[in-house]
Amino acid sequence: MAARSLTIVLPAYNEAARIGPALDELFGYLRRRGERGRYGSPGSAELPSEIEVLVVDDGSTDATAAIVRARPEYAAPVAGATLRLLAVPHAGKGAAVRAGMLAAAGDLVLFADADMATPPDQIPLLVRALADHDVALGSRIQPDGRDMRRSQPWLRRVLGRCFHLLASVWVVGSIQDTQCGFKGFTRAAAHDLFARQRITSIVFDIELIYLARRRGYRIAVVPVAWTDRRGSRLRARPGLALRVAWDLFRIPFLHRGIGAAAAEEVATSIGDAGGSGD
Repeated sequence: MAARSLTIVLPAYNEAARIGPALDELFGYLRRRGERGRYGSPGSAELPSEIEVLVVDDGSTDATAAIVRARPEYAAPVAGATLRLLAVPHAGKGAAVRAGMLAAAGDLVLFADADMATPPDQIPLLVRALADHDVALGSRIQPDGRDMRRSQPWLRRVLGRCFHLLASVWVVGSIQDTQCGFKGFTRAAAHDLFARQRITSIVFDIELIYLARRRGYRIAVVPVAWTDRRGSRLRARPGLALRVAWDLFRIPFLHRGIGAAAAEEVATSIGDAGGSGD
């Protein structure tokens, strides 16, 4: 059965300069409810009728939370879309995403970067994939081989290649883009995987993919549009490199006792994605 509700989780830390324009873009797309988006992309008419946008404020010290609370969508739904704010102590993006995904009430749950690097008109692509998969991973690598990450600074691209090589050999196998901040789940799969998440550094995406594979969930890789939005707080430094290497190394050991979900658990995840029915 088709999903009736969707939660979009946006982790945000000191995003006062970008959260307002990002929410303008997102709610502008959602309220149109058109059949087609820009440049022929999917329209928001494809999305479930009930949509929850959940901003997770990761202990921001700026006006991020105040900007969200001042939005009209925070006071009343707009075209079936509501805005919520979840405030958590600062613990990093991985922890903020986990808090939001576990608090999500939608039949389908996805998280996206708060700067809308992946535009809202890509959301229906994940929703389509979740019709017959449990996990949908946005990928910046296109079917023709083009890599949207080529617009990133050269140092970040080089570090990214090294990171991927290590991750693919040790943890995630053939999945080429593990770090795209645009991933979707059925509610049951999300609550199962994020409840098991132990890592909160930038490696948390890889841990989730590893867990999804171990649990036997059906995974779809979905090519999406993406634009490099400058202003990232991630800075390459020795301490970060050591933490990344340590977190990658320990993922299989943290979850060595976890096996595949039982057949009835996977069936439940499929049923939950479509709601309880009439």
